[in-house]
Amino acid sequence: MSKTSRQNVILDLVQQEAVVNQEQLRKLLLRQGFDVTQATLSRDINELALVKTTDGYTVSRNEPQSEPGLHSAGRLVREFVAEVREAQNLLVVRTTTGSAQPVAAAIDGEGWPEIVGTVGGDDTILVISQSKKNAHRVAMRIKGLMQ
Repeated sequence: MSKTSRQNVILDLVQQEAVVNQEQLRKLLLRQGFDVTQATLSRDINELALVKTTDGYTVSRNEPQSEPGLHSAGRLVREFVAEVREAQNLLVVRTTTGSAQPVAAAIDGEGWPEIVGTVGGDDTILVISQSKKNAHRVAMRIKGLMQ
């Protein structure tokens, strides 16, 4: 079962009933077939912008909700990208372990016209551009997001 499916279930659960703590949420998820750790649950709560109130978890009204699991490229690049190297019309983007695929998906989601596509591994993303000039533009944009 995917992260997006799990996060959709979390949203449904907190909207249907009062979920007062992470352990209760973890048990509810387990009944739905999602066996998650506390660390995973904490990340999900953060990514979904859930806030804890006296009545339990609720969706924050301060942040617009997009599809669960999808985040801005800027935030993910800033948080997970360690290095960007140019190689002709290609970029090799190094990330922290396990972060390449979500960062690649976020970059794809930006719709930058210089990018033909991305391939995300575990800790490395291959970014393919039409030309060396476009690859350089994308490298500068990503480096700008890293700051």
